[in-house]
Amino acid sequence: MTQTLPVRPALADQARTFFELHTSPEILVLANVWDVVSAQVVAATPGVRALATASHSIASTFGYADGEQIPLELHLDMVRRIVQAVDLPVTMDLEAGYGNAGETARRAIAAGVVGGNLEDQMRPLDEAVAAVRAVMAAGHEAGIEFVLNARTDALVRASAETPRGQVLEEAIRRGQAFLEAGAPVVFIPGLVAREEIQTVVAALGPQKLTVISVPGVSLPVQELQELGVARVSTGPFTQRVALTALQDAAAELVAGGGLPAATRALN
Repeated sequence: MTQTLPVRPALADQARTFFELHTSPEILVLANVWDVVSAQVVAATPGVRALATASHSIASTFGYADGEQIPLELHLDMVRRIVQAVDLPVTMDLEAGYGNAGETARRAIAAGVVGGNLEDQMRPLDEAVAAVRAVMAAGHEAGIEFVLNARTDALVRASAETPRGQVLEEAIRRGQAFLEAGAPVVFIPGLVAREEIQTVVAALGPQKLTVISVPGVSLPVQELQELGVARVSTGPFTQRVALTALQDAAAELVAGGGLPAATRALN
């Protein structure tokens, strides 16, 4: 028999708030963060209601490649620092679960997060569904409504030879299975075309789909909201925005110029 852990009221309240942000008709916008200062800057931005960490960006911060190359304890330590530095709900990119999705979710919840992304990496569907159930069980054991953003890599891992319609059908099949297993929302990276988003929302239901905003490619947030998307995040792209600004400033300096006049003291 599974033992229910004592509920931390503040965490349970944050989890409920975070869940409700996904079910509202107003789209949830998450600009992903990777360290304490990026989290504090985003959290202080008017209109920001929650934070999401980016595994790629955290790994890069410590010199690791993406894909669970960063040790889990180091990854969790940064997430824990972020949680302690802000008052908003925080969701963590769990990657593929580090070999034990349920246990990784338990450790993430212990660090103070109330949601997480979980990649299926196109494993057999029964295995992917079992991982979703394990994460949801971890949230139940902790006494919170853990907001699992169950990710399918059906689009980003598809062969170029596979007909697009077939790829989209597989993404929908997996997304529906994840929802049936208890995940509140489904994340499909690679989904950017209006017609495809409409097809997926029709299949999964409104406020069930989350997407990533890709620079120069994705639809504006307002249009995604009108299509019934629950949430849009930025993954590693916000870190790349920051690094682009840094490199551009460095280039301007070495070329004989100066730092941007509009620079603000945010830390």
